Parts: sequence; structure tokens; C-alpha cells
Amino acid sequence: MVTERTGGCACGAVRFVARGEPKRVANCHCMTCRKAHGAPFVAFVIFADEQVTVTGELREWRASPPYARCFCPHCGSRVLGRENGETELSLGAFDDTGVFTPQYEVFVGHREPWQAALPVPQFPAMRGNP
Repeated sequence: MVTERTGGCACGAVRFVARGEPKRVANCHCMTCRKAHGAPFVAFVIFADEQVTVTGELREWRASPPYARCFCPHCGSRVLGRENGETELSLGAFDDTGVFTPQYEVFVGHREPWQAALPVPQFPAMRGNP
């Protein structure tokens, strides 16, 4: 049986179902993610596009093409991102908590000084870039 995890935006107009296991899970501290989410960092999980079904209207913003940041046009919730055949789902958009644990952190130079690093690999930029 394939595991299904559900989530969506704050108003419920956008919903998603993610099937199976993700490719990876991380925290991003980059300034674009911080500002797009209005938060000191963003926790996300990556699935292949074919593992995710989305219903409802989405709008997108491309601060760093080809990456598309997708949000609900009704409530403004940033729900997901898409790039290169992958869908990035914000952990805060899932219906359940505690389902995923970050495996690494990126753009750690922008981490708030009061936030402790997780005991996972730390990257100054994108994963794989020393």
C-alpha cells in the first residue's frame, strides 16, 4: 500500500495529495524563502511531480527561474514550489505534523542567531555546493 499524505492552503481552496516516499527533506534559510514565507526559515519536502496531485487554483511567482513558487490566490498561502520535475511541499502545509524530519539545511549563513543548527549536514548555499 502506498502512503498518502494530504495538505493544502489556509483557506482550503488548494489541496494536495503526496503519494509514496519523498526524495529529500530540508530546511532553507535563504532570504528569498524567508521573505516568501514570512518566516525565519522554511521546512520543505521534495517529491517527484508524478507523486503529487494538486486541486484548486494556484498562482505562481518566479523569483529565481525556473523555480516556480506557487500560492493560493484567495488566502495567499505559499503551498508548493516546482522545478525540474520535482514538487516542493512546505511542511507547514501538511494536515499532519511530525511526518517528516529534515535531512539537511541550506543557506545556513542566513540562519537566525537564536536558532540552533539541526544535527544534519549544513550547507552554506544549495545542497552539494560546499
